[in-house]
Amino acid sequence: MPLITYIVAGTTIAFGTGALLYTFQTEILYPARYRKKSRQFITPKFAADGIPFSETTLITEDNVRIKVYICKRPTDEEARQRPTILVLHGNRGNGQRSIITTKFYNELRCNVVLLSYRGYGHSEGKPTEKGIKIDAQTCLDYVKRHSVLKGTKLVIYGRSLGGAVAIDLVSRNEDLVEAMIVENTFLSIPKLLPTFFPLLRYFTFFCSQIWPSEQSILRIQKIPVLFLSSGKDKLVPKDQMMKLFDLVDTEGGKAWKDFPNAEHANTISQNGYFETIGEFLRWSVDKDEVDAIEE
Repeated sequence: MPLITYIVAGTTIAFGTGALLYTFQTEILYPARYRKKSRQFITPKFAADGIPFSETTLITEDNVRIKVYICKRPTDEEARQRPTILVLHGNRGNGQRSIITTKFYNELRCNVVLLSYRGYGHSEGKPTEKGIKIDAQTCLDYVKRHSVLKGTKLVIYGRSLGGAVAIDLVSRNEDLVEAMIVENTFLSIPKLLPTFFPLLRYFTFFCSQIWPSEQSILRIQKIPVLFLSSGKDKLVPKDQMMKLFDLVDTEGGKAWKDFPNAEHANTISQNGYFETIGEFLRWSVDKDEVDAIEE
């Protein structure tokens, strides 16, 4: 076979692979968008647990209707005195089934705000990096003008993809945020994809979804940051979390907690998980406002 034939074949395969990556990357990154059950009505886990909540529809600057769930402390007086945690979920679900909200509400006695990104849960639209950033900003702006929550100390919590959303959001709004917690998140999509598909390391320039956390985190310079890492994470390499930890240089201090037996999605079920968050909130938010978690 002539050399030119190999060159043409190789070029065709290369551009074909790149075209597939460019075309289907949103399906790869935001799979819950394409699962029917994730879009059907469900009773949120926190509602089944008896947590009082209200459901609010926000309209973003690009005219997309997104859902936000507010779990406010029983009285306005208590709510105003407690921290508010904004929960940013991962890419495989809308967060409504997670025990996170119940734990934050019952054990940490915090107000909890849960955002469903566009294309997730009952939010309209199709998820993209640009769109999800708009959703997160819209939610933060809503909290800051909420009649009760606007004066509370705001903590941003993000898992996996939600960690990237959190880092971006805080990097643009650090003066409005008291602290940040990220779990099992990554440096960037171009650096993450090759861990799943090694051949894609040669085609990452086709990525339109970047989530450049390793750059964004450099702009976080004031608030405390907690990193929660799973020792057996097969989806996000631990060294990417470690690199983010090394990169952040903040006056508020940073903390690292490793869960050696945890995998990517079950960190929250590990012993000491919520105790770690409770300790972090005690020294990062206000020692007098966040009580210790009882054993």
